Amino acid sequence: MKLPETAADPATAPPTGREPANPADFRRPGFLARAEVGLSRAPPGPGVPLANPRGDHDLDPGGPATAPAAPHRDAAVLVPVIEREDGMSVLLTRRAAHLRDHSGQIAFPGGKVDPGDVSPIDTALREAREEIGLTDDSVRPLGYLDPYLSATGFLVVPVVGLVAADAVLSLNRDEVDLAFEVPLSFLMDPARHLVRSRAWQGRTRYFYAIPHGEHLIWGVTAGIVHNLYERLYA
Repeated sequence: MKLPETAADPATAPPTGREPANPADFRRPGFLARAEVGLSRAPPGPGVPLANPRGDHDLDPGGPATAPAAPHRDAAVLVPVIEREDGMSVLLTRRAAHLRDHSGQIAFPGGKVDPGDVSPIDTALREAREEIGLTDDSVRPLGYLDPYLSATGFLVVPVVGLVAADAVLSLNRDEVDLAFEVPLSFLMDPARHLVRSRAWQGRTRYFYAIPHGEHLIWGVTAGIVHNLYERLYA
């Protein structure tokens, strides 16, 4: 699947430059105008090596030198943004507790690229169908954030999509045990993007963490949220 010719509503003129965010920027016209300016139109091709990918290693004292070595495994996630009465919100999931990897973590719908996937959009939409029952016709792809290299070697391409307000979810309990929304304005507040650390494989790793109620959004998911802030609202 390819992106449409324009990512913004036809009636909304994109800004010539980003201004400091105000409440209108978190409603549909303001969000779409910023997405038109801030998101990429094309992703990296499958297997394309990146000299300096984004990732949790950005926060390490060694910076890019601490990034996982190639080869990378290609993956994609959907960053679903939904219009609500009080502003845009972002849909997140909690991975099922019985899973072997990343159980109980907050995540975007997504996963590894399959051989039949033509683009990261296809991967992101397929995974959203499989995990939360989100149909393709309820998602309007807007563009891409920066590829994000996880500590485990996955090169994740985030696809930002506008989700229909009346979209119906059906959770695959084998993969996801909860879907919930967080206001975009909350996630785009950089003061909420905390930096934490933990020992992992014999060294200290640093990562973003965003507490929200009973949930802690951290690691790759929080890093992608921070990149969304950098691209659209910084």
